[in-house]
Amino acid sequence: MKLVTYQVGKGAPKVGVVLEDRIAPLAAPDMISLIEKGRKAIKVSNRKTIALSSVKLLAPIPRPRKNVFCVGWNYLEHFEEGAKARAPGVELPAHPTYFTKQPLAVTGPYSVVPSHPDVTQKLDWEVELGVIIGKGGRNITEANAMKHVFGYTVINDVSAREIQRQHGQQWFKGKSLDGHCPMGPWIVTADELKDPTNLEVQTRVNGVVKQNSNTKHMYFKIPRIIASLSAGLTLEPGDIISTGTPAGVGHARTPPEFMKKGDLLETEITGIGLLRNRIG
Repeated sequence: MKLVTYQVGKGAPKVGVVLEDRIAPLAAPDMISLIEKGRKAIKVSNRKTIALSSVKLLAPIPRPRKNVFCVGWNYLEHFEEGAKARAPGVELPAHPTYFTKQPLAVTGPYSVVPSHPDVTQKLDWEVELGVIIGKGGRNITEANAMKHVFGYTVINDVSAREIQRQHGQQWFKGKSLDGHCPMGPWIVTADELKDPTNLEVQTRVNGVVKQNSNTKHMYFKIPRIIASLSAGLTLEPGDIISTGTPAGVGHARTPPEFMKKGDLLETEITGIGLLRNRIG
């Protein structure tokens, strides 16, 4: 099942289920309310569908109620390619590395991603698998972690590299500029996407492939991420976890490459969908 948040004209955002090229509206006021009720509570009617092409798709959760949780250094090749930007002697982490992106960073699957040229000249890309929490909890075990997953989405962790570096290597600010977390185009529920450990992930800029990998290469798998993150920290329905990016980011290239106004950023995960964002 693919769940969307959409807008007709200038109307209020609504939630629905994608049925091929149409949307069946749902009664829930927003996506978080829908997630709180659980997958089994979703009742689909084919009687009042609308064309998918006639609506504007927003991020599935347009305004998260808390920051997006993110995992750093979660693909070995990405850890290695970033070595030149770190202090010498930094070894592979024994535990997941976390940071967050503030809620206003979230934007839609086809929305313009602002370049913020007065703030950054080093705008980079990072394709990531997004995990949406369904059943909340604290101190969740690895054995039970997947029972807490509601579904999956596509995320690009757009990053302002010089800002990321200039604050004592503390990533929050450089990862949290407004509009720098395109997400969507929908949430694929966990019962439909049964194997998130073998999904092709890809970033393209102006049609050129920049990142091309598979979620099977994640260093910390989803159950470990959820167990570690929830230790002493309550996860709630609708929380979003961005699980890390593979090699191929712009700042690690020779010479470095960064996005600029007018570029087309495409972020794709097989089995979920495609984001298409113009840099504006």
